[in-house]
Amino acid sequence: MIHFVGAGCGAADLITVRGRRLIEEADVIIYAGSLVNPELLSWKKEDCAVFNSAEMTLEEIIAVMKQAELDRKTTVRLHTGDPSIYGAVREQMDLLDEAGIEYDCCPGVSSLCGAAAALKMEYTLPDVAQSVVITRAAGRTPVPERESIRSFAEHRTTMVLFLSAGLLEKAAAELMSGGYDADTPAAIVYKASWPDEKTVICTVATMAECAREHQIRKTALIIVGDAVAQSGYRRSDLYRPGFATEFRPAKE
Repeated sequence: MIHFVGAGCGAADLITVRGRRLIEEADVIIYAGSLVNPELLSWKKEDCAVFNSAEMTLEEIIAVMKQAELDRKTTVRLHTGDPSIYGAVREQMDLLDEAGIEYDCCPGVSSLCGAAAALKMEYTLPDVAQSVVITRAAGRTPVPERESIRSFAEHRTTMVLFLSAGLLEKAAAELMSGGYDADTPAAIVYKASWPDEKTVICTVATMAECAREHQIRKTALIIVGDAVAQSGYRRSDLYRPGFATEFRPAKE
């Protein structure tokens, strides 16, 4: 069996209880060494074989998985954050399907959540934003034109940019040309939940300059939108006394 496990966004104790158990039981671990906290490997068995996928191709990763299956061993494929977001897991799963190898998925705490925790913010504030756009800037790897930052910016809701810390001047230009004002609140969260976590509050127009000032070039999320300011919102209906629910009658 292959277990795809979300390692969480950084801090070792943010992995799920299930994820930790799977690490403890694994005979083979393939982990994203450039991003996963190595402290998680302290829970592995003494005789567990460990491979760093940052140094491997897809074909090499699958070869390790196939050999583990032949040896009747359990493998954990340890991905940063949650595997479903920019995890490149589908291509692995398709090859495992072709080989008739079973696998399952254990979700993890995404840096999307870690960044919000670092900022003590809510992405979806009533009358401010009720949607979150998760995307990235086009760099060496392209993004479909229909999914460009510029096209999403038209909605002016909360936007979270992954894999874009080194492309902020381009991203800012697209954000403003698409619909965000230059003074729209923004935040840069570097290594959310890690010991060297850093948060920088800025605006769309100044985020590239602020990233340079704080020497942030990678491993950071960019959050854009009025929700970053955490103000100007309306109280939620759910807990308003006059709002009846299935569990509570309205109270005048």
